[in-house]
Amino acid sequence: MACPICSKDAAEKYRPFCSKRCADIDLGKWMTGAYAVPSESEDDADELVQELDKAMRERAEDDASKLH
Repeated sequence: MACPICSKDAAEKYRPFCSKRCADIDLGKWMTGAYAVPSESEDDADELVQELDKAMRERAEDDASKLH
């Protein structure tokens, strides 16, 4: 399977990506809205913002715990 970002072979640890870098690039695209699932409901947008905020806080906490 090829990495969807750079087309290199996927690494088991980061599957379907080849590296943390490509996984982070993909995450950034989702977080900035480069990828989007169409919806006409404003409630969906509010829910998505809440979920993204939660995911970002959890990731920041996880990254911080790895530093200590």
